[in-house]
Amino acid sequence: MGYVYIAGTIFLTVFGQLLIKWRMDQQNNLPIAPMEKFIYMFKLLLDPFILLGLISAFVASLLWMLVLTKFELSYAYPFTGATYVFILISSYYLFHESISWTNMVGVSLIVLGIVISSR
Repeated sequence: MGYVYIAGTIFLTVFGQLLIKWRMDQQNNLPIAPMEKFIYMFKLLLDPFILLGLISAFVASLLWMLVLTKFELSYAYPFTGATYVFILISSYYLFHESISWTNMVGVSLIVLGIVISSR
């Protein structure tokens, strides 16, 4: 069951980040004045999709607590690197963001690190 909790943590973290990025791409530029920034951010918290992204992150945190009841932190934590892999791939397809060769090297090292640390 511990690996299901890890997968849920990764999925909900990625889902929440992608949802927030999607909504932020639809917003106006960040205001300059401090009070306008505060109002801007407060309005964003009322956006149902951003709220869903934040709830997703919260539920991911709850699942992470369950992960820590099953595994040592030093074993479980490297799996969270998979979020970077999924975010990189998803942002390429969903948001047409570029992937550089340094991104590819970094992702390869992350995957290698996950494989090595999970043994």
